[in-house]
Order: sequence, then structure tokens, then C-alpha cells
Amino acid sequence: MAMAAQIDTLLPLSAVAPSNNQRLFLRYFTAILIDLVVLNLFVEYSGKVFIESFTISLLAAILLQVLLKLTIVVEHWVADFFNARSGAVMKFSRFFFAWLVLFGSKFVILEALTVVFGSSVRFEGAFHGMVTLIVVVVTMLVAEEAIVRLYRKLN
Repeated sequence: MAMAAQIDTLLPLSAVAPSNNQRLFLRYFTAILIDLVVLNLFVEYSGKVFIESFTISLLAAILLQVLLKLTIVVEHWVADFFNARSGAVMKFSRFFFAWLVLFGSKFVILEALTVVFGSSVRFEGAFHGMVTLIVVVVTMLVAEEAIVRLYRKLN
């Protein structure tokens, strides 16, 4: 009986549901790790992404995750603004400005990476590396979505 009690203390408390803060932490922690993996795969295999060290790639992954989430917040704010109004012009404006925020944010992200990391993080290629950055960001988002879908299927 004492042996069973000792084993139980080593196991996680799976009967206790995680809090919303714990879920949020795990979501962003996982997303940052996914972004880190994607970034470093591009560094290793693309020839167009250069990051000076693993530590800098970790910090870049964190910054990218923060900036991508801020972009989504702004895009939703813009969408809500135009969705609250009726008419064809408002519907067109909703899609146009959402696209503008999503596309324009990549310039902000590239500039933020340059300001924070200087030449330690570089994206090269067409349009001063903008196309490469967009490919990396889209790959990050697809990888995050794939992991989320896999996780939900495990239920």
C-alpha cells in the first residue's frame, strides 16, 4: 500500500482541470516553440534566413509571436468596426482594411526585427527579404494550425 502511495505522488494530478491562465500559457509556449522550430529549419535549409545564434532565434520567435498576435488583435478590431456598419462599401472596406493590416504588418514585423536584433536576424531575397519573411510567417501559422488540429484529434 505504501508503494502505491509513493507512485501516486510521482504522477501528475490529471483529475484537476487546468485553469484558463494555464491553458493560455501552454498555447503561447507551444506556439513559440513551433515558431522556433520553423525559424531554425529555415535558417538551416533555406539560405535566405540568417540568425546569429539559437538564443537570438528564441528571442526572435517570442517577438514574432507577440507581433503576430497583435496583428490579429488589430485585424479583428478593424473587422468589428466595419462589421458594425451596413452596406456594400462597409463590406468592401472590411476586407480591404483587413488585408491592408495583415499585409502591412509584415513591414512592421521586419522593421521590428531589424530594430531589436540588427544584423543578427536577416531575411534576404525579393523585396529586401519581405517575400521570405511572408513565407516564414505563413509556414509558422500553418505549422501552428496543424499542431492544434492534431491535438484536437487526440481527444
